[in-house]
Amino acid sequence: MLGISAIDLSSVTDAFVCEGALGILAGSFSPYLRDPMERFIENAMYASRWLLAPIYFGLSLGLLALALKFFQEIFHIIPGVFAMAEADLILVILSLIDMALVGGLLVMVMISGYENFVSQLDIDEGKEKLSWLGKMDSGSLKMKVAASIVAISSIHLLKVFMNAENIGTDYLMWYVIIHMAFVVSAFAMGYLDKLTKHDH
Repeated sequence: MLGISAIDLSSVTDAFVCEGALGILAGSFSPYLRDPMERFIENAMYASRWLLAPIYFGLSLGLLALALKFFQEIFHIIPGVFAMAEADLILVILSLIDMALVGGLLVMVMISGYENFVSQLDIDEGKEKLSWLGKMDSGSLKMKVAASIVAISSIHLLKVFMNAENIGTDYLMWYVIIHMAFVVSAFAMGYLDKLTKHDH
């Protein structure tokens, strides 16, 4: 009985020692097993930002469509410009200004968004460079977009007032309310951005 107990005790002790050694080895090698997986996931997540590149390129196609529409409007009004009433001409010009503002908004979002979220633009030394390129972070981009939306809304509201006799009072009221909502939102974003920069 004593011999059997001694053998069993020795076996149990050896098992505990082996299990402890395996645990130590697993604990020491686990970071090496985790690191490749972590690096793969992090690299895949970081590389996924390139999925935004075709989206920003798609905005350039939208800019092309806007330019075609702009010149279509120009060619449409040129033949009858002398017979056109002044109010109608102003409405057409406001529409052209509206399209120009939307085009500028597209360029700003396309280039700044690409540079902030995808990759820095590599422009040759001799080429012309936009003054705001590389200086606009995501917060500044949001403020510029908000200001552009307010400007576009102002043009729309001016067009509505130029044609007020053909528009109902309720519609005019809602146009003003929506425009004021854009203005208040832009001011709120600017105030929050100022508070954030002040805290930092």
